[in-house]
Amino acid sequence: MKALGRVGERNVAEVNRVMADYFHARDALEAVTREDLVSRLHDGLVTVLDVRSEEEFVLGHLPGALNIPLAELERRLAELPANREVIAYCRGPYCVLSFEAVASLRARGYVVHRLEDGYPEWKAAGLPIETAT
Repeated sequence: MKALGRVGERNVAEVNRVMADYFHARDALEAVTREDLVSRLHDGLVTVLDVRSEEEFVLGHLPGALNIPLAELERRLAELPANREVIAYCRGPYCVLSFEAVASLRARGYVVHRLEDGYPEWKAAGLPIETAT
């Protein structure tokens, strides 16, 4: 049983390393910081895309964000302006929803990046949020 535990520990460590490398490599190409997004929002240069569920969006989201859950993205593309940069976000830095949205939109020719953090980090930083009433 101890041997099995050691194998598991080695595999978990390897999986953690691979995941960290994966997210780091993707972040280097696609991530936008909170500070960058605040500036771009102020200048009116971007469309902010929240790919979380509608239930999560209603409870709180970034100002002016458009909510298109990832599962609905393909059929709702017409809601995204094709001539503006899109910044996608979801639940946090390790949430794969925004990675998938970025990949999908880039494949369709959109200029799109991922917010380095997600809604929880944005809110924790004291940045403005909106809720649906």
